[in-house]
Amino acid sequence: MRLRLEARPVPSRVYVWTAPLIAALATLAVGFVVFSAFGKNPLAAFDAFFIAPIATRYGVAELLLKASPLMLIATGLAIGYRANVWNIGAEGQLTLGAIAGGGVALAVGDALWPPVLLLPAMFVAGAAGGMLWAAIPAWLRTRFNANEILTSLMLVYVATLLLSWLVHGPWRDPEGYNFPQSKIFAANAMLPILLPETRLNAGFLLALAVVAIAWLFVRKHIVGFEMRVAGLSPGAANYAGISWRRNIWLGMLAGGACAGLAGVSEAAGPIGQLLPSMSPGYGFAAIIVAFVGRLHPAGIALASLLMSLLYLGGESAQVNLALPSAVTGLFQGTLLFFLLAADVLVNYRPRMVLA
Repeated sequence: MRLRLEARPVPSRVYVWTAPLIAALATLAVGFVVFSAFGKNPLAAFDAFFIAPIATRYGVAELLLKASPLMLIATGLAIGYRANVWNIGAEGQLTLGAIAGGGVALAVGDALWPPVLLLPAMFVAGAAGGMLWAAIPAWLRTRFNANEILTSLMLVYVATLLLSWLVHGPWRDPEGYNFPQSKIFAANAMLPILLPETRLNAGFLLALAVVAIAWLFVRKHIVGFEMRVAGLSPGAANYAGISWRRNIWLGMLAGGACAGLAGVSEAAGPIGQLLPSMSPGYGFAAIIVAFVGRLHPAGIALASLLMSLLYLGGESAQVNLALPSAVTGLFQGTLLFFLLAADVLVNYRPRMVLA
C-alpha cells in the first residue's frame, strides 16, 4: 500500500478554509518539539507563548496594536495578489510612508496645527510615499517587463538606507545625545489612544476601515471583479480585453498605499518619532498574513491577530523562558511552510492504492 495524490475534478472549498487551520495545528505540533528540544516544559512554554501575552487588558490592547499594521499591509497586498501582481516590497513602502508622514510632522514642528488637520495630512503623505515607492516596480514591469518581485524587494534596502541617512544626518534630533533618531513628534501629530493606560490607538480603526473598503472594492466594484478574473484566468481576462497594465498599476499602488498608511500609524503611534528601523518586519510578515487569510479581507483580519500573537509570544518567550528572538521567525516560517503543504489538499485528494 502506498499513498497517492489524485487530482480533484474541482478545487475543494472545504480545504480552502480548513488548510489554514491544519497549518496552525501543525505549527503548534512543531512548537511542542522545539520547546522540548530547548529543555523547556512544553505546556509551560505554550502558556508563556500563547496565553500569557493576552491574559491582561494591556496584553489584548498590544495584540490589536501589532495586528493593525499587519492588517493594513496584508489587505493592500491581497488586492494585487488576486490579480497575480506580486508585490514583495511592502517593508520598503512602509518605510517610505513613515518618512513622508513623519516629514510632515517634523516640518510642522510645534506649530499649532489641530490634529484634525495634521493627522490626515500625515496619512495622505504616507500613502503617497508608499505609492511612489510601489510605482517604481510597476513602471519597470509595464515598461521593461522587469520582474516586480525582484525590483520591489531590492527597493526595500534602498528605503532602509534612505531612512538611516535621514536620522543619522539632516533629520537627527540635535538634543538626542547623538542617537540616530528624529525629534519626538508633537502631541498634535500623535494618534489618539483608544484604551486608557494602553498603547492601542486610532490606527486600529483605520485598519478596520481599510478592510471594509477592500471588501467592497473586491466584491462590489467592476474593477475589483476584473482583477479577480485576471488572477483566476489570465487567458480569459486577455480575451475580455481587461488591461494587464492597469491591473499591475492598481495592484502595486494599492499595496504601496496601505503599507504607507501602516508606516504612518507606527510613526505617529507607538514609536512617536523616526528611527533607523520602523518595523520588526511587518512588511514581510504581512505576506504570510495575506495567504493565511486566503486573500479575503475578513480572513486577513483574523490572520493578522494570529501573526500578532506570534510577535507577542516571541517577546514573552525571550523574557520568561530565555529563548532566542529567532523563535518568532521560526513560527512564522513554519506556519507558511505548512500552509503551502496543506494547500495541496485543495486540488488533490490522498488515496491509498496497492503498490
